[in-house]
Formats: sequence, C-alpha cells, structure tokens
Amino acid sequence: MAKKNVYTGTGRRKTSVARVQLIPGTGKITVNGKDVKEYLPYETLIMDLTQPLNATNTREIFDVVVNVQGGGFSGQTGAIRLGITRALLQYDSNTPADSENSFRKILKPAGFITRDARIKERKKPGLKKARRAPQFSKR
Repeated sequence: MAKKNVYTGTGRRKTSVARVQLIPGTGKITVNGKDVKEYLPYETLIMDLTQPLNATNTREIFDVVVNVQGGGFSGQTGAIRLGITRALLQYDSNTPADSENSFRKILKPAGFITRDARIKERKKPGLKKARRAPQFSKR
C-alpha cells in the first residue's frame, strides 16, 4: 500500500526502465541503493537527471529514490529523468493544467514529458549490423 506523500513515475529510454519515487525530504537522490554521485560516473549525467527538478524548483523539496535496470548510463539517466518528470506531474495533478505555475507548462516546452522512442534497430539477414553491408570485393 503506497503512502499518501509518495509520488511515483516510470520512465523508459533505449532498453532502460526506471521506477522513480518522490518522497518529501531534503533533496537526496538514491539510485539502486547507492548515492547518485557514487552510481553515475559523470557529472553531466547527474545534471541531465536533475533537470526536471531544477526547472520546477523542487530540488530541495523531494528525496528521489530510483530503481533502474537495463541499458547503459546514458539510457538509464534518460529513463530516470522521464520518471522524475512523471512523478512531478503526479504531485502537481491538483493544479489546473492551464494555470500559469503548473509544472506541465514548464516541463512540456523543455521537452521532458516526451518519451524518446529511439531504440536499437534490429540486425537484418545478409548484413553485418542493422544497415552495415559486408565489404565489397571485386575479385
């Protein structure tokens, strides 16, 4: 049974799936039981992941607890970002969408609500990869 003040969102990117919980707190981000700085190797990935929180000025209001699996660091970061965005929209659901200070009005133009549907293309028969043909030999 979910607690009253827990907001959840699921994000996907490439082959990664992130389940995100926003809990009222101090701004601590935990990914798979580790601190975000310990889990992700690059500062740019952490900046990318926190963009929705920074855009809505909720960085210090929520603790973020993430369970993410599949893919690499970049895909996982994108999945977490979408999950955070969806959880923020759930938190803000009682505000009317046409209101000036609704999170949707902030997040939509920034492109955080849209799921990036690009995934790896399947390999085709007779080719080395999805589109890479074998090297041509005249003789």
